[in-house]
This record gives sequence, structure tokens and C-alpha cells, in this order.
Amino acid sequence: MIDTYRNNVSRKRTELSKLSSDRAKESAKKAQQKQKIISATNSINRTNSQSIIRSKRSEIERAEKEIASIDKKIADLDRKIAQKETEIANEEKKVRTEEDKIRKKQEQEDKKRQKDNEKTLKEINRAISMQQRMQFDMQKDIDQLKAVPEKITVLFFATNPKGTSQLRLDEEARTIQEMIRKSEHRDSISFETRWAVRPLDILQAINEINPDVVHFSGHGADTGELVLENTDGSAKIVTKEAITQTIMASSDKIHLLFFNACFSYEQAQEVINHVDAAIGMTTSISDKAACTFAAQFYSSLGFGFSVKKAFDQAKGVMMLESPEEANTPILYTKDGIEADSLFIVNPN
Repeated sequence: MIDTYRNNVSRKRTELSKLSSDRAKESAKKAQQKQKIISATNSINRTNSQSIIRSKRSEIERAEKEIASIDKKIADLDRKIAQKETEIANEEKKVRTEEDKIRKKQEQEDKKRQKDNEKTLKEINRAISMQQRMQFDMQKDIDQLKAVPEKITVLFFATNPKGTSQLRLDEEARTIQEMIRKSEHRDSISFETRWAVRPLDILQAINEINPDVVHFSGHGADTGELVLENTDGSAKIVTKEAITQTIMASSDKIHLLFFNACFSYEQAQEVINHVDAAIGMTTSISDKAACTFAAQFYSSLGFGFSVKKAFDQAKGVMMLESPEEANTPILYTKDGIEADSLFIVNPN
């Protein structure tokens, strides 16, 4: 509408200009008639001729009538000019109103555009930040994988003292070795066993083998101790503090301790401050379940999976074989370490 209003203003200004021009012409005519009256009056004052006087008075009368007619025209033009000025003022007001509407609309659009730009910028910054975090996490994972050795050693300790229920530890060791051989990265895992383990054998074997993973299989007491052997083959109770002290004093290369014995979760909790991860059992566990869980765990590690995924897959197999014992194993990790980012075997 603003263009219509502007056109109206322009048109009415043109009309006003014509009216003003017409008034000026009428005013000029009026001036001419007044001049005639002055001239005729002067002629009358200079003569005594009655005929001349009558003639000049007739001219004055005609001029005065013409002036009266002109005054009417000027008055009509003044009225039209005033009306036209009012119309122009009204149209100009409409123009200003429309301009205000356009300006306010433009300001609203500018604010909306600015808000949209700020929102877009925030989204871009958020995407950049997310990308940077992803790159950081990816680089962290790469660095962690670079730190993973190309070949690891699992040291398997087995103990079944006299006077305790007989466990099929040889079957567990054999099954673990078979599952490792079937895994993708079988050449990356060396499996070493030590049998009828006595307390002094632990540190000796760790010094000899320098393992990455230490595995205890045997009996555990419901008070949290491990059961090893004396020199005569009888049971020897070893506290979790003693195991922890032994691990602390041995290799700093150990990443994982696996306590595959009943009630061994306290042992796992005790050592977790000194190794990356530890697995223990929250209660008693059957021979079959212990064997199944351990074999699948090492098989999954052999396929290059993280400790978390290997643990979850091993629990999954337990749910198939011994569902009532599926929640017995428990995984702990050191503060600051995520189990799903912890790899023991390099998957490259």
C-alpha cells in the first residue's frame, strides 16, 4: 500500500501546484484590474469633460465587477488549495504509518534473523565441540591401542589342595587354550600354567613370566581369602591383603587379574587400585560355570574385543549354560579407566 500512498501524495502535490498556479494567474488578473481603476481614476481627476468622466467611470465599474469575479475565483481556489493540503497531509500520514509498519517489520525480521544466526552459530559451535570431543576420544582410543602390546601372556595359577572338593581345573585350562586357538588373534596370546600353587610360587612365576594377565583358579573362602597349598599339599589360606602386596611388589605390566574362585570379589576389589581391571565372583560358582565363563572371556579377548565386551559375552554364554549363575562374576576397573575402552589384545 505504501506505493499507492506515495503515488497519491505525488499526484495531489501536482494538483496543488496547478491550483497554486491558477490562483497566481487570477491574482495577476486582479492586479491588472486594479491598475485599470487607478488609471481611470487619474484620468477623471485630470479632465473636466463630462463624456470622458462618464467613460472612465464605466471602465472603473467594469474593472470592479471583474475584480469581484476574480475574488470569487481566488476564494474558490483557496478553498481547494486548503482541501488539497489536507488531503496531502492525510496521504503523507498514511505513508509514515506504512513506513513505521515496514520499519517495525524489518526490525522484527532483523531480530529473528539475528536470533536464527546466533542459534545456527551455537549449533555449529556445538557440532565443532562434539567433533573435537570425538576426535579427542578417537585419538585417546588410538593411543590406548598403541600402548597395547602385540603379544600378551596369560599366567594361569591352579590350586586344588588335599581335603578340598575336587575341581576340574585341567579341563578349565584345556578349554581356555582351545578357545584362544580358535580366536582371530590366537598368535597374540601366550597361555602359561602353574599347578598346585604355593604362596611363594606366585611371585616366582610372575618374575619368570612377566605376564599381562594373572588368572587364579581354585577355591575361595566366603571370608574373601584364596586357598593355595602348603608343601604337603594341604590347604593354605592367603588373605586378599597378601595377594595385593604380592602383586604390588611384582610386575607393573599386569593389566588384569582374574579370580575364578568362589567369593573372590573382595580379592578383586582389593587389587583394583594397582591394576587396570579385575574380575571376581560374588558367591560360590560351579565348576561348569567357571570353566564356561573363563573360556569365553579369553576367546573374546582373542578376537580383539575390549575387556567390557569380553566380560559381557562371557556372561551371555553363562546365561545359556548356567542362567542361575550368570550374575556371579563381577568386573571392576581402576578409577579413570573405562572397561569398554580397555583392550588387552591389540585388535590391529
